[in-house]
Amino acid sequence: MVDPDRSGRGYGRALAEHVLAEAAAAGYRGMVFNAVVETNPAVKLWTSLGFDIIGTVPEAFEHPRHGLVGLHIMYRRL
Repeated sequence: MVDPDRSGRGYGRALAEHVLAEAAAAGYRGMVFNAVVETNPAVKLWTSLGFDIIGTVPEAFEHPRHGLVGLHIMYRRL
């Protein structure tokens, strides 16, 4: 998670790329996120890094501004 005051500066991408490289180096064959709120701007980052949305649980999260929104399950092969 990146401090909202520092968003848009590449910190999230750098962190994500580092985590993916370390997981692959450690022998992991894939990475799964089980609950990514569909309104989270990070969805765009994860998809740009090769993650696919393999399912969405509808209305599984009560967002303070958007009300009930879905939770994505996201996967990427390493």
